Amino acid sequence: MHTPNRGRRIRRLAGTGGAATLLVAASIALLTPDALAATLFSADFESGSTSDWSKSGGTWSVVTDGSKAFDQADPGTDRAREFAGSTSWTNYTVQARVKATSFGASDSVVALAARASGATKMYRLALTSGAVRLQYMNGSSVTDIATLSRSVATGTWYTLRLTVSGSTISGSVDGTSVGSVTSTAITAGRIGLFTGYAGGRFDDVTVTDSSTTPPTTTPPVTTTPPVTTTPPNNPPTTGLVGWATQGGGTTGGAGGSTVTVTSYADLVTQAKSTATQTIRVSGLFSCSDDVRVAANKTILGVGSGSGLVGCGINIRDVSNVIVRNMNISKVLAGNGNGDAIHIDGATRLWLDHNDLSSDTSHGTDYYDGLLDITHGADYITVSWNRIHDHIKCSLVGHSDSNSSEDTGHLRVTYHHNLFSNCAERNPRVRFANPVHVFNNYYVQTQSFGYSYGIATTMGAGVLVEGNYFENMPEPTHLQEGDSDPGNLVARNNTTVNSGPILTSGSVASIPYSYSLESSANVKSSVTAGAGTGKI
Repeated sequence: MHTPNRGRRIRRLAGTGGAATLLVAASIALLTPDALAATLFSADFESGSTSDWSKSGGTWSVVTDGSKAFDQADPGTDRAREFAGSTSWTNYTVQARVKATSFGASDSVVALAARASGATKMYRLALTSGAVRLQYMNGSSVTDIATLSRSVATGTWYTLRLTVSGSTISGSVDGTSVGSVTSTAITAGRIGLFTGYAGGRFDDVTVTDSSTTPPTTTPPVTTTPPVTTTPPNNPPTTGLVGWATQGGGTTGGAGGSTVTVTSYADLVTQAKSTATQTIRVSGLFSCSDDVRVAANKTILGVGSGSGLVGCGINIRDVSNVIVRNMNISKVLAGNGNGDAIHIDGATRLWLDHNDLSSDTSHGTDYYDGLLDITHGADYITVSWNRIHDHIKCSLVGHSDSNSSEDTGHLRVTYHHNLFSNCAERNPRVRFANPVHVFNNYYVQTQSFGYSYGIATTMGAGVLVEGNYFENMPEPTHLQEGDSDPGNLVARNNTTVNSGPILTSGSVASIPYSYSLESSANVKSSVTAGAGTGKI
């Protein structure tokens, strides 16, 4: 039976709420269709007709399984799909009884899809052998948005419900929540039935209107200090904000002497001296060994072209250091030759208006990081930098086995930085809580075989707010590599041609005051204000 589109009745549902999860148990209130919502489409296949469906791959037919059902019989097909409905559908709930008849591989899925804007771009709720997964599919890339671990038996019917309402995507199996996420990656599209390397059956498909106020998908964060909003296109580009204001504050070489260096050798000598000092760097120095910086120093590039090529700056086991307006390129430095800026055990640091780069043509491990923060380093602000053209850009916490040293430390603020063509680690965080990532501009203009924006792992807590993500397939990760998952709260971000922002758990409060710029303005303000020559 097919029920035609009757038009929509817009209704508001009160008291809905939720939280995005990935392998983390959470209490989630699912958006459920209002009892009076319009039925947009239904199919029980009793007539034997599939004229309302459009096939793309697989071997499909109507079979008898108690009642009539729509069967995909080829477990060797990686993408077997049937689509129905309108490409203009936006907010709706699709529900069906779904059965896996066979699983042919470790990545086998039998799924219900929504907002299918193309043959390989959709949200889907998938049965797999050991879990039910809420997923975002974009071409060959499939991202788990949320996962409910449970045994899925072949030959057993399950009721899957997938809701797309505004930017909220949520799903359930047999009335149990799988999870929910905020995503603007796909705004409209058809429903779909999907199998991959599996046989599956579908019955009692219904689509109902869900044009409602979306539920909250991230848990609230208690932020003690005031947060103010700056006027459009007029954020402050000078002045210290963030974690570097804590623990006694960061003043660098203020109050000491000022010296100008015009050679690499002179810079090395002055940087390691014990005097409180501001070191003005005049010139671009080629080098192979990193510059080691002592405590109570400000390293300040003169103009927009001063800095280092082939080596970096190492800040280890000292406190109160500022690095500003430095151009540091790792081009042709080679593997194992250090980071552009490496922070190891140091505290109270401010890295501001620098340009850090290498290239992306030498592969994943040819260069080390651009900005790595390790071994219990703490109270650090990274602001208004251009961090670009590199594979693994910024790491916070170097090892899963370093909990005893890192827990309670590694507190870093990233704000108003440009992360351009940084394939991974923007940043990747272990143990720290909270790391604060606000008002940064993320953009990719080239394709990487594997990439993501911000990753939270090993129980870390990351607050991601007011950022602008452009052409980012995966703006956030809740787990990476072999690391255990972490927590991430996201709010007031903008995504353009990007995947969903994944969230999970809660994050500790921010102890300092800060001005939050509207995310819609971040692209223009960061493009204009980040990097060298701007202070």
